[in-house]
Amino acid sequence: MSMLHTVNKSPFNNDALSKCLQCAQPGSSILFIEDGVYASREGTTFTDSVKEALKDKQVYVLQPDLDARGMNSSLIDGIKTVDYSGFVDLTTEHDSVQSWL
Repeated sequence: MSMLHTVNKSPFNNDALSKCLQCAQPGSSILFIEDGVYASREGTTFTDSVKEALKDKQVYVLQPDLDARGMNSSLIDGIKTVDYSGFVDLTTEHDSVQSWL
């Protein structure tokens, strides 16, 4: 059973990312949305954790949310960007969606 995990809170203000990374199983996908996109930035205290997740999970970030925050560079290598249509595709490609709030 494949699961899409969405993280919408900044890892600097909330532990949703940490909880997500602890629970997400290999083969799962993780999508950073809203303020969760800050977890996709290279050079933060969360970079190593996200890179570790990339070893056995697909990690995505919502491009419109990056754009809204002026974050068009410095993404962790291996994270894929998606638009709203891609977000919808991810929800339909997985058996379930877990939102980490």
